[in-house]
Amino acid sequence: MKEKENICPATEFNNKLGGKWKLAVIYNLRNRKLRFGQLAAIIEGVSRKVLTDHLKQMEDDGLVKRESFKETPPRVEYSLTQAGKDLGPVLATIGKWVIKHHK
Repeated sequence: MKEKENICPATEFNNKLGGKWKLAVIYNLRNRKLRFGQLAAIIEGVSRKVLTDHLKQMEDDGLVKRESFKETPPRVEYSLTQAGKDLGPVLATIGKWVIKHHK
């Protein structure tokens, strides 16, 4: 129990979601499943390598689910886990803050 008392929420948040594109991935998967190519096209400016790395990290952290289908050609879809979906209100709050303070 002592370990949890010493956790800094900001540090833990940054450990899981710190990365230039991770919040964009969460935002774009919030209401749907997307294939890798669709995510790469929607998130303007992200390289395929970085997107691959972020998706793998987010899968390891339990935020994103990767579902592969045994088809030809192979198909993989990404969606949010419940932990990822739970970030919805956080993103809504961030959105309000951005709108309020955008210059």
